Amino acid sequence: MSSQHPKVKPQTAIFSKGYDPQRSEGAATPPVFRTSTFIFKTAAEGKRAFEIAYGLDTLKQGESPALIYTRVNNPNSEILEDKITGWDGAEAAAVFSSGMGAISSACLAFLKPGDTLVFSDPVYGGTQYLFRHLLPAFSIRTKHFPAGASKEEMEAMVRDDPSVKVIYMESPANPTMLVSDLIAAREIADKYSDETRKILVMMDNTFMGPIFSTPIQQGADLVLYSATKFFGGHSDLVAGIVMGRKELMGQVKVMRTILGSNSDPDTAWLIHRSLGTLQIRMEKQQENALKIVEFLRKHPKIERVAYPGLPEMGERQVEIWKRQFTGTGSIISFLVKGGEAEAFRVLDAVQHMKLAVSLGGIETLIEHPGTMTHSDMTAAEKLQAGITENMIRVSVGLEDPEDLMADLAQALAKA
Repeated sequence: MSSQHPKVKPQTAIFSKGYDPQRSEGAATPPVFRTSTFIFKTAAEGKRAFEIAYGLDTLKQGESPALIYTRVNNPNSEILEDKITGWDGAEAAAVFSSGMGAISSACLAFLKPGDTLVFSDPVYGGTQYLFRHLLPAFSIRTKHFPAGASKEEMEAMVRDDPSVKVIYMESPANPTMLVSDLIAAREIADKYSDETRKILVMMDNTFMGPIFSTPIQQGADLVLYSATKFFGGHSDLVAGIVMGRKELMGQVKVMRTILGSNSDPDTAWLIHRSLGTLQIRMEKQQENALKIVEFLRKHPKIERVAYPGLPEMGERQVEIWKRQFTGTGSIISFLVKGGEAEAFRVLDAVQHMKLAVSLGGIETLIEHPGTMTHSDMTAAEKLQAGITENMIRVSVGLEDPEDLMADLAQALAKA
């Protein structure tokens, strides 16, 4: 690993941190280590590597375990993990084969039958399916509180329930864009943790991180990402990331090894390729999104726009946003006047925007949460979460914003 001046900013550090070109024939960019297994120098080295991989012992100060097998570790994954910690200020990171691989592996690393996970509602469709259907099947209870809930509302979920082990938040919430009070969650977790129970705070930071939100620096134990989105940024890969303290990440990596949810070398290499432009992409996408938000707020066929920091999100929402974020991001949800039929007319009429799920890519994507990303929720669950039939979600890309606004204008004319 290259040494870095302590004051070097992440945007500078990522170009050299974690990779020594002289260990790869001087290659400016890391090669793809497309291998399944690695050769040990000695039997003792192999023994030590497996002690670390299976959690039989912990890493010593300055120790770097030998490579074993790509399901466990791989140079491309390790280079990437070293680089991506800079923005979030994390001690360690783990790359996964998908965002859901990251979320499920992290949860299973710290939950056992009889434990309870409390989560903000709504969350990404796959996450809520895991929480509402799969974890309970293994006798792990889950309870939810509304995104943006007060500290008192969140505390009521934890106060009289000694089985709570995880407070899980997604902020902003997908797709309502409501932000949750991470600082309050940290205070609650600390208040009810003791020698027999440590309550962890996990934050899905996909929508705003790592540029406009740094949850670890505000008290989150683990921060999670669908790296498919902004980290990858080009809609050409699927991956996930978990970051946090070394001792916690050691447990996460053991679970990753056993579940087989590690990323492959090619995907890790592609994310590495994207890191250099991550900050400038997110900043430009935000700039474009702000223009589209103002256009939508003034349009006569729009009922409401959901976007962080807007006064119409409510005074408390604005207050949380100011405390926890440094930007507004590039994901917008808006309600078309009418219902599903009117929303579908807009979606079918766009020309420059792409009708597809996912987000964070260089192209603008538009979708209907109620029947697409969150279709597995019941009608009652959608109603409670605020996911309506006339809601549309847009991930703003790098096209000219004037063209995007013109595209929306002609589509809305058909609503």
